[in-house]
Parts: sequence; C-alpha cells; structure tokens
Amino acid sequence: MKKVFEKDFRGRKIVVEHGELAKQAHGAVLVRYGDTVILSTVVVSKTANILSDFFPLMVLYQEKLYSVGKIPGGFIKREGRPTDAATLAARMIDRPMRPMFPEDFRNEVQVVNTVLSVDTDNSPELTAMFGSSLCTCISKIPFDGPIAGVKVGRVNGEFIINPTPDELELSDIDLTVAGTKYAINMVEAGSKEVSEDDMLDALMFGHEAVKELCEFQEEIIKEIGEEKMEYEHIELDEDLVKEITNLASDKLDAAMRIKEKLEKYAAIDAVKEEIVSKYEEENKEKLDSDELNLLLTKVKLILENIEYDIFRSITVNEKTRSDGRKMTEIRPLSAAVDLLPRTHGSALFTRGETQALAVTTLGAINENQILDGLSLETEKRFMLHYNFPAFSVGETGRYGSPGRREIGHGALGERCLSQVMPSEEEFPYTVRVVSEILESNGSSSQATICAGCMSLMAAGVPIKAPVAGIAMGLITSKDGKDYTILTDIQGMEDHLGDMDFKVGGTRSGICSLQMDIKIKGITKEILKEALYQAKDARMEILDLMESVIKEPRADVSKYAPKMETFMINPDKIKDVIGKGGDTITKIICDTSGVDSVNDVRAVKIELEDDGRVMIYHMDREVINKAKQMILDLTREVEEGKIYSAKVVQIEDFGCFVEVWPGCEGLVHISKLAKDHVEKVEDVVKLGDEILVKAIGTDKKGRLNFSRKDALK
Repeated sequence: MKKVFEKDFRGRKIVVEHGELAKQAHGAVLVRYGDTVILSTVVVSKTANILSDFFPLMVLYQEKLYSVGKIPGGFIKREGRPTDAATLAARMIDRPMRPMFPEDFRNEVQVVNTVLSVDTDNSPELTAMFGSSLCTCISKIPFDGPIAGVKVGRVNGEFIINPTPDELELSDIDLTVAGTKYAINMVEAGSKEVSEDDMLDALMFGHEAVKELCEFQEEIIKEIGEEKMEYEHIELDEDLVKEITNLASDKLDAAMRIKEKLEKYAAIDAVKEEIVSKYEEENKEKLDSDELNLLLTKVKLILENIEYDIFRSITVNEKTRSDGRKMTEIRPLSAAVDLLPRTHGSALFTRGETQALAVTTLGAINENQILDGLSLETEKRFMLHYNFPAFSVGETGRYGSPGRREIGHGALGERCLSQVMPSEEEFPYTVRVVSEILESNGSSSQATICAGCMSLMAAGVPIKAPVAGIAMGLITSKDGKDYTILTDIQGMEDHLGDMDFKVGGTRSGICSLQMDIKIKGITKEILKEALYQAKDARMEILDLMESVIKEPRADVSKYAPKMETFMINPDKIKDVIGKGGDTITKIICDTSGVDSVNDVRAVKIELEDDGRVMIYHMDREVINKAKQMILDLTREVEEGKIYSAKVVQIEDFGCFVEVWPGCEGLVHISKLAKDHVEKVEDVVKLGDEILVKAIGTDKKGRLNFSRKDALK
C-alpha cells in the first residue's frame, strides 16, 4: 500500500513515497524535492563471504539525461559510462554511509539511485543521499543510520541551506556536510579563501539542518521500517585471542616502530605470515579446507586487531608516531620547477615518501571540455587530472581508465585550485593540470595541490595566490575518551586512524576541505583543533613553495601558445569568415605559412558572437600578422578623415586606391586636383602613394575619396 510522507524543509517541500515502486527491492523510496525526483533502492545478498576482509558495498548514482530533457550526445544515443559528476555523487553518498554498517557485516549491499527528474534549484545528489539512507534504514539491512547531507552557501555574510545555482554564483562557500543527528561524518567544500572560524560556523550551521532531515527519516522508519536481519559473522575465541596476542604482540610492536615505510610494511607482513603459517602447518591435517580457512581468517583478524591496538597505544598513550615525528610535525619537504623542458609548466613536490609531478598545459578556449550531464554547466576551461600508478606504492596493479578514487582525488585538487584561477577575461586559455603520483605514503591529493599550484605559476598562469594542502588525522583511544590530532598523516595513520581531514588554502584562508571518518562522528572541538593545526602546517608548506617560485611568471613558456585578444564590430564577423570560410582560411594559411588549417603549425583564431577575437600561436609575429589582417578587414573608413592610400587601378573617370588591404575606393577625376585634370595619368600613376580624404559613399555603397580635399 502506498504511503506518502511530507516535510517543509527550510521553505521547500520534501515528499517521500513508499509502497508503489520497485517493490521487489529490499528497500525503496521515491523522494521528491521540488521537481527533483529520485528513486532510491537497496538490495542485500542472501549469503556473506565472512572470510573476506572487505565489506562489498556498492553505491550507484545513475544519471538519466531524460531527467533534464536531453538526448545523449555522440553516436550512441543512450547513457554510457558514468560521468565524473555521477561518480563523484556516488562517492559522496558512499562516504557517510559506509561507517554506519556493522564492522563484521559481509553481505553484499547495492544502493542504486536513479535520477528521474531534475530541478537544478534542488540538488539531485543530496536528494539521492537522503533516499539512500532512508531506503536502507527501512529495509532489513543492519545500518546505524539515518544519515543525511545538505549544502551550505554564504551570500552577503548570511548562511544558506541548499543554495540554488544562482545563489552559489554569489556565494564564497560551497560546502556539503553530512552526518547523523549526533555528529558530522563527511565534509566536502570549496571556498574563496574563507577563515577557519567561518568554515567552522558553516559546518555547524549545516549540521543543524542535517539533524532535521535525520529526524524526518526517523518518523518514517518508525512507521514502515522492517525488523533487521540476522547475519553471519565470525566469533573470536578468547583463548585463541590470548594465544596469538602472546605470540605476536612484541614482534608487531617492534615492526611498527620501524620508520621507513617499505621496511616497516615488510616487517609487519613477515610477522603475520609467520603466525598464519604456524597455524596452517599445525592444523592442515586436523581440519578440512573450510574449517582451516575459517581458522586462518580468525588468525588474520586477530593479528589486525593487535596491530590496530598497538598503533593506537603508541599514538594516543605515548604521544609518538611510528616514524618518530611529533604530532604536529610535517615530513621533510622539497620542491622544484621546470623539470620538463618542452611542457608549458612543470613542478615536483615531495613530502616524505609522497611525491607528485604536476604538468600544466595551456590551450585555446575552444579546447575546453564539453560536459554532457545534468548540471547547468556545459563546458569547463580548467581541468585537473590525477593518476595513481601501482608502482608509486611498489606494487603491480591495474592500468586503464581512471577509477573512482582517481576521479575523486582529481576533483578535490581541481576544486581547491579553481578558487585562485584567473577568469576567462583575465586569461583566455583552457588550462589542464595533470598530476602523476610517483611515490605515495599518504595524502597524495594534497601533494597534487602543491605541485599543481607551482606548475601553474611556472606556466605563467596568473593565479591570485599560491595554494598548499595538508592532510590531518585523528586517533582516538580505545574507550573513546582521549584523542590525538596528527598533522601530515602517512599511509598507516590513514589506514588505521579514525579520520582523514584534508585542508587546502592560501595564506588568507581555506579553498577546499574534505573529511572522511571511520567512527560515527566527530565534535566541534575536534574540527576546530584540526582546522587550526592544518593552518599552521599550510603556512610552513607555502614557505617552501614560495622559496622555489614566489609568483606566477610574467609570460607563458616559449613552447606555449601566445595569445592576443581584441574586439571588432560584431557585424563584421561575417567578413572575417568569408563565404564558406574562405577568408579566415586564407588568413590562417597566409600568416602561418601552411597549406591547411589542420596543420599543427597553423594559427588558431576564435571569433565570439560579441565581436571578441582571440588568436593563438607560438610565434608572436604570426599573431601580429593575423591580427592586422583581421583589423584591415573590419576597419571602417571614417568620413572626413585623411588616409594614405596606394593607387591600384587607373580608369578614364578616375583612379581606385587601396587604403589598406581589402579596403578600396574611387577618387573621381574631378577630385584629383584643384585645377581641371585632362587625364588621370597627368596627376597619378599606378603604385603611387597619395593622401586622400574620405568623402562618403556613392549610391551603390562604394567608398569615395578626394585627393583635392586632402591637399587643403
């Protein structure tokens, strides 16, 4: 039976419908937010692979272009692989939901959000997050929700919940905050150099709205929620735990105090392999294969718990880190620019055992990325792409198209650096930054921000201020009463810690924020401490970066396309293009010295409807030639003005003169001299340079000039 639930949320209505659609899913709701409509469903597998160390949760966000009245572009007129926006939306939903499932739950769960209708004023991504939480909460799947998320903007100093695209254009904060009624557990933000206190206030403001949405879900769950399923999980025997603890604790403790990453990991793996091999040898004759696999899984799980507890004790109780650093200490830093001679800009940033090589490429405006998605944005002129090859962590692995993690890390770096990028009017180029992670031991996304910023400056991109990023961590005690915040977390601290809190910004303020936590949530006090600790670290990193390159270079690389922009009368655009494009083709070929406009050496000319002309080429002289030809085509003769002109044709009734290439007019024989002229040749000859005065046009619209009036 269909049930409908409604809530007025900050001046807009949320409607939840249940019981009519997708009834065979284990949980399904249709959520309407304004004219945005999302169908959220969840299904759980009947069996679990309890021997796995991974919870198989899949969250999908399926964009349907019919939801915004579009037909997909390209040859195949149906939706294909997810867009980057859809991938990021799915990640944004996954991140606050994943910590809310039981740690030992191993049944496969699939959450599918189908975007049916989009009203761009009402976020489909946040509607899908609400629906994902609710459909899971009302199902039989064990889930410690509900969770919800909102966007926070700030216009004229006032915070706004779920701002419209027009409001976001005016906002200096674009913050997504998600969590439960009790605490925040996911943050994603871009901001225009906002202070730590203002960002903290925005987070708390957003959390108040999150509470409202969670309470609305609780009302619905109370009425239609199912009883939670029993699930298969591993029980650990106390005797086995004690036995393995006695065997492994001291060895793991010693291994975890090794400072160098690969040596440390090898030592830890060796201890684990030794213990697992011992139990395998002792029991392979006593147990069948299933029983043996279960025992070995228990042994591995116990070893992981011991490793986790030792790490936590060293950090929280001893106040030391496994690599010997202080809590607020950054690993050794180094940086360099101009490593690659033929690229437009390059920079290398190294922090400890994390290393990013960033390369900037400049292109013409028409080389921007065309977006075929649900948003109002149709093109993008600044892109940051992040690559994480397996060799960066000393492993073999998959190579191919970027995965969710690579897309997410690239988007985070792009969001941060976009806050300081010049406008198209200030710098009319398409800009692409590629970050190649060459070595990784924690927070390669923030190393990408640092390297990307320096490569932009080396390429001559006039960014507003240098930007640096740092990753913070959180380690709580076993009882949860004590905690330690870590600056510049490395891989183990990320893997075994409770929080990954990334902050990017300038000396003036925060440009990006991303937080994921593995516990149920964190408090305002922890957030504040982490923000200010990150600020101190950011200043230290900026000191190093500015010692290598202090500001953007005055001009772009000699290998980058130079650019000239100017305005012409929009009515003259057709004259520049010519019939079938013949005029502009001639300009391109003649000035570049090529036979085809497709030649890589050809000058690029872009014409905008408002009369703006942009010319790109490596050689400034070629640009100047093309500019002059266009100006000659589009210049207009001013009546009454005197010009220098060349005699190009002589007739009985007068001579034709060329004022500039493409601009010719007639000097009638009566206008050649003060006295009567019998023959034109008595006054001028072919090729002569003479002064003429523009005196208007004839009935056919042809220009008329007078030498006689110019002589006055």
